[in-house]
Amino acid sequence: MRILIRAFSALALALAIGGSALAQEYVKGEVVKVDAKQKKLTIKHEPLTNLDMPAMTMVFVVAEDGMIEKVKAGQAIEFAADRVNGRITVTDIK
Repeated sequence: MRILIRAFSALALALAIGGSALAQEYVKGEVVKVDAKQKKLTIKHEPLTNLDMPAMTMVFVVAEDGMIEKVKAGQAIEFAADRVNGRITVTDIK
C-alpha cells in the first residue's frame, strides 16, 4: 500500500511540475482594433507556432476582461494565445 501511495504521489508531483514548466509562447503583435463591448482584440501578429498559424491580422477574444483596458489601437504588444473552449483566445499580454 505504501508503494502505491508513493507512486501516486510521485506521479502527482511530476504532473504538477510538468504542467507549470510548460511556458506560454509569447509573440509580437500590434493592436489594430479594440472592441471592449465584445471583449475582442484585432491583432496583426507574428506566426503563432503553438497554433500552427502564419503571421496575419485576426480577431481574438480575451481570456480576462481586464486585458482590454491594458491596450489601445496602434500599441505594440507581446501576447500569448491558445485555444480555449474552441476559440482562439489571448491568454496573456506583457
